[in-house]
Amino acid sequence: MSTSYETGNQQGDKFDVVVAGGGISGAIAGIAAARCGMKTLVIEQYGFLGGNLTACGVGPMMTFHVGEKQVIQGITGELIERLVAKGKSPGHVFDTTGTTYTVTPFDAEAMKLELEQMLVESGGTVLYHTMLAAVDTCEGEITGLLLCNKAGLSKVYGTVYIDATGDGDLSAWAGVEFALGREEDHACQPMTMKMKMCNVDIARIRSFIKENPEEFPRYRENPSMIDQSDKLSTGGFVQTLKEAQHKGEITFNREEILFFETNNPGEVIVNTTRVQGCTGTDPWSLSQAEMEGRKQTAELERLLIQRVPGFENAFVEYTGPSIGVRSSRQIKGLYRITLEDLLYCKKFDDVIAHGGYPIDIHPPEGEDPEESTDENRKRRHLPWGSMYHIPYSSMVNGRVHNLITVGRCISATFEAQGAIRLTPIAGAIGHAGGVAAALAVKNGEKTSEINISTLQRTLKEQGAYLAI
Repeated sequence: MSTSYETGNQQGDKFDVVVAGGGISGAIAGIAAARCGMKTLVIEQYGFLGGNLTACGVGPMMTFHVGEKQVIQGITGELIERLVAKGKSPGHVFDTTGTTYTVTPFDAEAMKLELEQMLVESGGTVLYHTMLAAVDTCEGEITGLLLCNKAGLSKVYGTVYIDATGDGDLSAWAGVEFALGREEDHACQPMTMKMKMCNVDIARIRSFIKENPEEFPRYRENPSMIDQSDKLSTGGFVQTLKEAQHKGEITFNREEILFFETNNPGEVIVNTTRVQGCTGTDPWSLSQAEMEGRKQTAELERLLIQRVPGFENAFVEYTGPSIGVRSSRQIKGLYRITLEDLLYCKKFDDVIAHGGYPIDIHPPEGEDPEESTDENRKRRHLPWGSMYHIPYSSMVNGRVHNLITVGRCISATFEAQGAIRLTPIAGAIGHAGGVAAALAVKNGEKTSEINISTLQRTLKEQGAYLAI
């Protein structure tokens, strides 16, 4: 029986912009490109958009702000505004963990729908339950993508392609150079299987925090911090966790129990598991990580219900359904963002986004006593109100001329990626990538040669914030 890979699709098999991956960065990129008048396709492996935010239980979004200034605006900011208007997010609230300025809880089911509606309203198209299978290239350009879905194998063609796979799959398969994890040993940050629990007594937890300060080192300097927001984000229960580890009830390394209240009363996201030594680009390793993650969430569920006040009547809503991957590939672009660039707020002529989230690296080896000290935590934070700058040149490369990479796998060192990997920044990067792709199509240019002033002006016209 012969097999043909040249089957078309209901929308026609040729697009101006093809986005591989419908996570927050890819979805925003697709919306941006479509709003610029491009015939745009977003390819997504799940049956919904939002990626880690809607598939993995990641939340809240951290952070849209630098000091009191909201620096993540544009389409990513619009998404939150639309959720707030529908009562599906409280908006940006004070971060009661003390990690950053604000957190943004949301209803995950509502976000799925909102992103989808924003893409369709913009004129974009989405193809769900579809994965990238292979990449065709010729003379420094991608000429087509081989896709795998329920119809088998088929090809799709674009003029410009956006890699929003999170792991840099499209870029790597197209021949772009990349680094995997830490350059010296390729170790990646630990993965986390999130767990959502319902029927949690938030008021009782707040009382317990105030009555047991020894369990919550985060609040030594500012015990009243937890009362500065109606939505509780907290990390602690350190003695309870240590005792459980000593007894073998918790079998993984972690220094505290961390969880965040969502938009929904009594619902929290538990961000505490730690799966070490696995790689998100290796399917066998990823499968092992999924199984280990579920094992760890079961241990946490028992601990929380049996020994943490406020969780006595709670129950698990779901885990995953996919493990959260913090880091894997970083492309080697025209410019590589460094830790020093962020800490010293280096300015770039081709800036396309800003951020203020601290350098947040979960050590591949697990607990690092030096890194967990208050002094080192402070060192990873920029001075209050300082913001770093993300250049467009970190999203394009010198090998494939019709490709833009967005999201957490742009060109950055392992340390720098620890800050820019957060979802609001990924959304802002995606916004820039979508507009840049549209400009490249309109003007018949290489993605590395578009007019930066036009890119920046268009972003600002679409509501983005740029300090230029």
